[in-house]
Amino acid sequence: MRSLYFLIALAGIITVSSCRNDFETTPSTGNLEFSRDTIFLDTVFTNIGSSTYNLKVYNRSDEAISIPSVRLGRGQDSDYRLNVDGIAGKEFEEVEILANDSIFVFVETTLDINEVGNASEEFLYTDAIEFNSVGTTQNVELVTLVKDAIFLFPERDGATGMVETLTVNNVETTLEGRYLMDDELTFTNDKPYVIYGYMAVGDPNGSTAKTLTIEAGARVHFHADSGLLIADNATLAINGALSADPIALENEVIFESDRLEPAFSNVPGQWGTILLTDGSVNNTINYATIKNATVGILNEASPNAASPSLTLTNSQIYNASAVGLLNRFTSVEASNTVINNCGQFSMLVQLGGIYNFTHCTFTNYWTQSFRDTPAVFLDNTLQTQETLLVGDLAQANFTNCIVYGNQGEEIGFNQDTAANFNFKFTNSQIRFDDVFGDFIGEPLYDFTNVNLYQDIIRGEEPDFLLPTENMLQVGEDTAGNGFGLQSAANAVPTDIIGTNRTLAPDIGAYESILFPE
Repeated sequence: MRSLYFLIALAGIITVSSCRNDFETTPSTGNLEFSRDTIFLDTVFTNIGSSTYNLKVYNRSDEAISIPSVRLGRGQDSDYRLNVDGIAGKEFEEVEILANDSIFVFVETTLDINEVGNASEEFLYTDAIEFNSVGTTQNVELVTLVKDAIFLFPERDGATGMVETLTVNNVETTLEGRYLMDDELTFTNDKPYVIYGYMAVGDPNGSTAKTLTIEAGARVHFHADSGLLIADNATLAINGALSADPIALENEVIFESDRLEPAFSNVPGQWGTILLTDGSVNNTINYATIKNATVGILNEASPNAASPSLTLTNSQIYNASAVGLLNRFTSVEASNTVINNCGQFSMLVQLGGIYNFTHCTFTNYWTQSFRDTPAVFLDNTLQTQETLLVGDLAQANFTNCIVYGNQGEEIGFNQDTAANFNFKFTNSQIRFDDVFGDFIGEPLYDFTNVNLYQDIIRGEEPDFLLPTENMLQVGEDTAGNGFGLQSAANAVPTDIIGTNRTLAPDIGAYESILFPE
């Protein structure tokens, strides 16, 4: 019986509360407080929606209040959109806030620069959220920089909605994308490029020699699951140049995602990869920054050509969610190259090939998840679904290099004795602690073998500036100060930022500096 009375009482409470009139309010007199006085919606590309930003509005009084009007200053003509306490719109009346409580206002925008910016390359679009109270108005400013861009994307069938996919070497793939037209094969620095899907260089048959040239200062942005593909007989030529400003990198070619908000500036895995297929030739990358990809460069170009399949100089690869530089039976000449913060390997070789790395810094200070893979891994095999492939590692030379990271062992090997496995580290610094002696007696890790390791630094730390933030400059206390092989330094006489290194060269991509206190 007591339970029955309880249920009846509970039902009555629910009925009363569900029928309760709204709480009594007094009109706001303009004493609102805000979590910020200006909302910067950061930079957006024309016709691409921004992220959603929030504003908290506080009622610090002991009475419930009603704000007579909340609206955008431009009214219905504004290109901003609001959601006030769960209701979407641009103008609102009698917005209520309980005593000593708050509400959320959410803001987003999509802007067409041709409508708001008089066709300029970038335009600062502004508005304000007006909180109109009795006798006063309080404003929260809204600011967005909108940029014009060149958009490259595959076609979509109007009838079926199917997106165009790539055929590579007469093989149909599921990659959404298309081949660049001849008049699209030069990327300039006039406007940023925004790529949807994979933009390919060449033709579906792999029969036409075409080159994508990317000029100094170009900015290339990729949407999710997008990238570049260099097909048979095609070439990628990235012609960046040394920049005067190490922050702006005005002459460097930068590859990153199309999310421009600061919160996304170092988020790994936002786009796909730069894929150099096994038939691509003479690819060159100079002064480029490749960041936030899944795989920075996937290099499958054949090593049998007279010149290297990829010449990589003065470049940086950061924040790849899987691998920074992945090479499969290919050939690479690299110098002044820095790779850091990758979810698996910074530099991975599979199925052998031919490699020469000079004054490179291969580090991995990944902290976003567990990593049990070394920064650099050499393998002369590749496991496919059908079989285990084996190839010759003809040579892998590391001269005046740093291989380091936040794990105890930052180099690793997998050798199939059915093929050659040749490598050598010379005048280089390697992190390989082996504190438990797991690798004692393993010939590939015999650091006393001068045929594999000559003049190696172990057990000492490089004096990196801020390695977890991709600042791999070294200070004067670095262990590799003046340790570089002179002949290799003479072949690469300046470091990645243009400092002369021919006198007492340091190892790695940077000459040491005196860090500011």
